[in-house]
Amino acid sequence: MIILQASNVARRFSGVTFFENISMQIQEKGRVGLVGRNGAGKSTLLKMLIGETQPDEGTVSMKRGIKLAYLAQNSGLDSDFSVYNEMLQAFNQVIALEQKMRTLETKIASATEYESDAYVTLLSAYDQAQHDFNEMNGYGYEATIRSVLHGFGFDESFYDQKISSLSGGQRTRLAIAKQLLETPDLLILDEPTNHLDMQTLAWLEQYLQNYQGALLIVSHDRYFLDRVVNEIYDMHSGVLDHYTGNYSQFMTLKEAKILQEQKAFDKQQDEIAKLEDFVQRNIVRASTTKRAQSRRKQLERMEKLEAPKNETGVAHIQFTAAEESGTEVMRVNDVKLGYDLANVLAEHVDIAVDKQHAVALVGPNGIGKSTLIKTVLGQLPLLAGEIKLGANVTVGYYDQEQQTLDPKKSVLQTIWDEHPTMPEKDVRSILGSFMFSGEAVDKMVSALSGGERARLLLTKLSLQQANFLILDEPTNHLDIDSREVLETALNEYNGTIFFVSHDRYFINAVATEVVALEATGTQFYDGDYDYYLEKTAADEAVAHRAKASFEAAMPDKDTVVTDEGLSRQARKDRQKEQRKLERAVTAAEEDMTKLTAQREALNEALNDPANGADLGKLTDISKEIAVLDEQLAVVEEAWTDASMALEEFTTEA
Repeated sequence: MIILQASNVARRFSGVTFFENISMQIQEKGRVGLVGRNGAGKSTLLKMLIGETQPDEGTVSMKRGIKLAYLAQNSGLDSDFSVYNEMLQAFNQVIALEQKMRTLETKIASATEYESDAYVTLLSAYDQAQHDFNEMNGYGYEATIRSVLHGFGFDESFYDQKISSLSGGQRTRLAIAKQLLETPDLLILDEPTNHLDMQTLAWLEQYLQNYQGALLIVSHDRYFLDRVVNEIYDMHSGVLDHYTGNYSQFMTLKEAKILQEQKAFDKQQDEIAKLEDFVQRNIVRASTTKRAQSRRKQLERMEKLEAPKNETGVAHIQFTAAEESGTEVMRVNDVKLGYDLANVLAEHVDIAVDKQHAVALVGPNGIGKSTLIKTVLGQLPLLAGEIKLGANVTVGYYDQEQQTLDPKKSVLQTIWDEHPTMPEKDVRSILGSFMFSGEAVDKMVSALSGGERARLLLTKLSLQQANFLILDEPTNHLDIDSREVLETALNEYNGTIFFVSHDRYFINAVATEVVALEATGTQFYDGDYDYYLEKTAADEAVAHRAKASFEAAMPDKDTVVTDEGLSRQARKDRQKEQRKLERAVTAAEEDMTKLTAQREALNEALNDPANGADLGKLTDISKEIAVLDEQLAVVEEAWTDASMALEEFTTEA
């Protein structure tokens, strides 16, 4: 079922068409990604879809009664509530229903005419309210709140903190958390991965994969799109193309589509050229004029193909090291990270970076990744240990906070002041390759967007011709096309790279090694991000198997140390394990039967007219039912786990 549809919508500014004939459909439980360059019109389209603006042409329609939520890019919660109380707002309807139940209980308790229609109606209303409360997770919503907050990195120490006291990134994470708790029919997220570390991203991907509503996601995070969406709408050149599949599949299909369209266009252009040549050569000759006229009519009737719409204006980034460094570029030995000894973030940090390697530094937010870079650059003191840069190493630094740019300078001045002997035409030419041309070079840095500032920083970096690039979140503010260009430039660079990034797709494309930073030290992985994930998962599995093997290796006092005895003992152990699993299933079934009977008895007591006047008793019964419901949920889960374990055990046998 279609829950949202845009049909042939258009947007015009001052008579200039930004886009037109744009159509999109979102199905119930759809997983849709919207991609395109910065400025392509994605945010403009989103505002139409949510009803914030109206299209100049076309229509946007939604399923009647749809519950829609939209989170704009980098928008955080603005609230005077505490973290936990703000999350409770997502369950206002459940809380109101609980209050209604208490009110109904009071009315039931004060009733005296137990045989009246009014009393029967009251009991019926209470029974319905109780059913609805259970269906709306009334007995478990607080556990859901705790689970989602934990997923976004908020433990119990944050629960009572005022949201107004938190950082912008924390408030953004809370905004996403609240919208997930509200479970809208359609959740629209604009760049939701900003401010999320890799652990939180992995949790969010898993959560969204199991989300019951539909999703429309605008994101430059290609790794995230690969794992969450199964449809892509590509906005470019004023058109919107639809593809089935995740981001990687979309890229393959798009490349094939452009190639096919180009071939068809080229073929038709060749045909047109031949026809026009024939007409031109034969139209004036009496013997061939009829054939020439026929060809001319053929040309007039021909439905002309448009050249494939492929966006232009991609930045041309190139990094070159003016001179080579020594083999050992950087050594970090037993370093302690932090702003001072009272606030140590990580210790026992060891990193080796060699010539022409690209090393990615990963780790959770707040662990000290940017702090390490600033310590290497001498911007922060070294608390303990040793940091050495190798022979003939020259450093080029990309600052994610973009504070190395002077907001009072123009784009042209920013580059020219650092290279005063460079002719102006050369400065303008270099800026043009980074998509600063015409009047754009005279814009003040303070007026630039985040993406424009990022491109200006990359321009500065390319002109330094350093042989060791230290990059702190270089893909922030860049659209997907610019990220891909940057990846190519770094892969072609003849120097050494050490970088921090949350862009897992980017790490896979650039890194030759990964270093994981934790509070207790570092771990080296000789591969890209997927290799790092594979190895960490394998390490966990090995540790689990090693523990199991150790426990299994502990000898029982009656074990006979012979080949035959070991075989018998193994069979005995297997039979013992099977009986244990069978007992667990039986016990869980007995517990479910017992608890169900108790709940039915309490429910009868709750609806018994004899108890109608006793408010205290009714309240106690309701509380007992709630406790039983929680116990039933636990026992049912235990029964499911035990049954699955028994089934797997017997299958293996």
